[in-house]
Amino acid sequence: QVQLGESGGGLVQAGGSLRLSCAASGRTVSKYAMGWFRQPAGKEQEFVAAIDGPGGSTYYPNSIKGRFTISRDNAKNTVYLQMSSLKPEDTAVYYCAARPDRGQVLSPRPAVYDYWGHGTQVTVSS
Repeated sequence: QVQLGESGGGLVQAGGSLRLSCAASGRTVSKYAMGWFRQPAGKEQEFVAAIDGPGGSTYYPNSIKGRFTISRDNAKNTVYLQMSSLKPEDTAVYYCAARPDRGQVLSPRPAVYDYWGHGTQVTVSS
């Protein structure tokens, strides 16, 4: 199966930037659509971004678009989430997820993703 590992989280001041990485092993990540989700402490999971296998299509919720960018380097089996203009409300555990890419529309629903990482903590201070 695909194994996913997130890294790059940490503490940053409001207005700053971070880049999260999700490294995949076990299968070729280019065959999978990837998603980023986040879960603030005590709150429900929220969709952040998605990208198709080749990297030609992306999808963001309106609250994210313009601040975060998802990208991938398939040669490195890695997906990235570049975050800028960070706000305290961005504080959460960030998870990456994968699903086989068969050309279907990118989805914000956690249930359609088959593989998940263990998460990385992002804390934005004011």
